[in-house]
Amino acid sequence: MTKTAEQTAPLDSDTRDDRSQRPNRRRRILLMTVAAATILGLAALLFGGVLFNPAAASESEPTMTATQIIPLVILVVMFVVATKWPLNIGIMGLVASFGVGYFMLGMTDKQILEEFPASIVLTIIGVTYFFSMAQRNGTIDIIVQTCVRLVRGKTALLPWVFFLMAAALTALGTFSPAAVALLAPAALGLAYESRIHPVLMGAFVINGAHAGGFSPLSVAGVLVHDIALKNGFPISQGALFTASFALNLILSALTIALFALLGKLRDHHSNEYAGPDATRTGRPRGQQVFTLALIAVILVCTLGFHMPIGFVALSAGLLLAFVNIKEHKSFVGGVSWSTVLLVAGMITYVSLLQHVGVIDTLAEQALALGAPLLIALVLCYVIGVGSAFASSTALLTAFIPMAGPLLATSSLSASGTVAALAIAATVVDVSPFSTDGALVVANARENDRQRVYKQLMMYAGGVVLAAPALAWALLVPTGIM
Repeated sequence: MTKTAEQTAPLDSDTRDDRSQRPNRRRRILLMTVAAATILGLAALLFGGVLFNPAAASESEPTMTATQIIPLVILVVMFVVATKWPLNIGIMGLVASFGVGYFMLGMTDKQILEEFPASIVLTIIGVTYFFSMAQRNGTIDIIVQTCVRLVRGKTALLPWVFFLMAAALTALGTFSPAAVALLAPAALGLAYESRIHPVLMGAFVINGAHAGGFSPLSVAGVLVHDIALKNGFPISQGALFTASFALNLILSALTIALFALLGKLRDHHSNEYAGPDATRTGRPRGQQVFTLALIAVILVCTLGFHMPIGFVALSAGLLLAFVNIKEHKSFVGGVSWSTVLLVAGMITYVSLLQHVGVIDTLAEQALALGAPLLIALVLCYVIGVGSAFASSTALLTAFIPMAGPLLATSSLSASGTVAALAIAATVVDVSPFSTDGALVVANARENDRQRVYKQLMMYAGGVVLAAPALAWALLVPTGIM
């Protein structure tokens, strides 16, 4: 028996090594695919004007300067490094912001940090601070078990339940990050409990938040309508909401199909990250009752009075800390500081790209292509890629007016084109560099965050490649709106 065990042990270890190498190979293939697509996209923008409209290109084609190309190359290098090695890309972003801003652009530290995302950082700190306590005292487990009972054990329905809940919240006027912040803790806790892949569950929460994000009652819906109206091409608010809901519904269905094809519809590694204290509890009592009351207060303050969820969650967390003051140090340790660094560093660096005009130049090059349908497609990709790292709202306010000349000189539908741009700008917020994606990573189990971050980044890469084209194909050439 001993010899047999000794003989089979090397075989088992070799098999494990082979299995461990397969994800690395897949990751390299995906990385090479995304890098190739990025290079081809940039090449299309840089040289497309010459190929499709030589006359316009020879007159006044915008070109990228060295101060725009170098920061863009640095961004690609950061992605490659962060995918290859377990380094926090946010730290690289902050260092790159200092290097580019101080040495290339001659900016002071205050100027470099002008676009530091203080509100997003506060949201992540406040939400993870409070909900880490709720996780430790068993309140999240109670919410999870209640959700399981409501669907009567049909765990396949759970992602759709959270999709509809998130859509309802944002359709009633809740900001997308606030809806994700409220639902992500319970959704991911439920994913681990029910062996649903956490990235799948997180994607459904984010897609649901975007599905209702352009309702006539939402801030984003009113903003897009007002910008379009101000620039002389009014759009239908009802059509915008319907298109956004339908596209996110389709994207969610495609997500399930993708995870099924990859064999990751059920996460067989969930128990590895459940933690030793993941015990089953009955009725809420003591601190759990108080925590549930505080969650209700957070909902009322953020949904009813539109108070900033970061401050509200911090306040609720402080009240909860007074109840169990001996463990306060462990509660502070529950804040996802790695996610804070990730978001802060990337948004700060991308703001420098916007400062030197990278986004504007890419958009101007897109407008120089000549063919209206091609211009609309390229604009969808530029705003989609940009929104994966920067503020979707800021890019919408910049890009929708750019569609004015395109709509004035072509027969493209204004509602369809604007809806495609708006959807392309928001669906990519599943990226871990955006607020919504960062909240999903922050609410993953502490020892599972690296896995969730990497897999969410790969999933977001697929969304960035496919979703803008899907929105364009369904809304622009068809003239359906």
